[in-house]
Amino acid sequence: MTFRDLNLKKQLWNALDDLGYTTPTTIQAASFNVMMSGQDTIGIAQTGTGKTLAYLLPCLNMWKFSKEPHPQILIIVPTRELVTQIVSEIEKLISYMNVAVGGVYGGTNMNTQIAMVLQGLDIVVGTPGRILDLLTNGSLQLKKITKLVVDEVDETLSLGFRHQLLRIFDFLPAKRQNMVFSATLSAEVSDFLDANFTAPVRVEAARSGTALTQIDQIGYRVPNFLSKVELLKYLLENTGADSKVLIFVSSRALADLLFEQLEAIFGETLGVIHSNKAQNSRFKSVQDFQVGVHRILIATDLIARGIDVSDVSHVINFDIPEIPENYIHRIGRTGRADKNGNAITFVSEKDAQSLAEIEALMRQKLPFAAVPETIEFSSVLLEFEKPKPESTGKIVKLARPDDVGPAFHEKKLKNKKVNVRYNHKKAMMDKYGKPKRKRS
Repeated sequence: MTFRDLNLKKQLWNALDDLGYTTPTTIQAASFNVMMSGQDTIGIAQTGTGKTLAYLLPCLNMWKFSKEPHPQILIIVPTRELVTQIVSEIEKLISYMNVAVGGVYGGTNMNTQIAMVLQGLDIVVGTPGRILDLLTNGSLQLKKITKLVVDEVDETLSLGFRHQLLRIFDFLPAKRQNMVFSATLSAEVSDFLDANFTAPVRVEAARSGTALTQIDQIGYRVPNFLSKVELLKYLLENTGADSKVLIFVSSRALADLLFEQLEAIFGETLGVIHSNKAQNSRFKSVQDFQVGVHRILIATDLIARGIDVSDVSHVINFDIPEIPENYIHRIGRTGRADKNGNAITFVSEKDAQSLAEIEALMRQKLPFAAVPETIEFSSVLLEFEKPKPESTGKIVKLARPDDVGPAFHEKKLKNKKVNVRYNHKKAMMDKYGKPKRKRS
């Protein structure tokens, strides 16, 4: 099947030809007719399978010109980076169409976004919080929405946006088509869909947790942080100058620490991104990685979804993720668009349980390789790696000091006064030596 076999508008065919897209992915082909029928749809497919295009093509194909300034299509995503990526994809697809699209997200001037929305948009892409801000101040109206897309719904819920989503739904017309896409179908996602959508059609391109077949996976057993750094340096120096390497760590602090360890060797070819970075810094890091200024990018799981960087040759899990599904999202950054990719994972003794859960999810064992003999492991543990003393669980009762005084302080002299009832008769006697009588 090719895109020419889909019942698309000529303008979309022309745009796809310009982009060099010829063959739809499994999720794109499987979901197209379902969504074109107007039915509510749940699309389940792992990262890297083309979910974005899977819902953009039907939405744009069903879009109709209107003089109304209010949007017809609302796309809700969990991160700012994903907003800009989807807006960019839409702009490529509408090169032969008269469609106005805009992205809204937090961390930037809302007045600029208000002005853009008031000028009139056909498609709004945004994060839940900023969409709700624009709804509550009246600048955004959703009464003309015909298509609602919630992309990466599992990540959106895990980031705590359930309440914002439900409030946004209150502003939407009851008669609309809902399209929900997710990489996983957890119990939380299932409960949310059952409570808010009626009989949606489920389209699953591949079993959730299936690793892409074009990704070569390999593991190394490494004991600690400093040893991981030494192995990482070796691997980066032997991946080739034209490689593009994405390194995942478990926290923002470790991302900065690893950057400090590698900066002296790799200089400007090295970048770092996490949620503590300013918005402009995050966008610049991704852009520099995309165009090749950075050959290596250190990231937290913030970037595992929603950042579509092409031609990533290697994904390195410096830390193994605690959530098994995040492993699939991470390695899905490579091996995209039918290209081969490489996923390398460092595993220490404390990761045994997490590794077992990942292997159970993938239904396959992670193959391990021997560490090169030239690598010398360090026995030094950093502070965060040192074992913490175990608590006995017993409540220790502290001895009461013997010299404990009263639980109050001595009053000041001025506060020691005692109120006495005034006796006029006694006062006259004291003053005149005899009682004072009234004159008759």
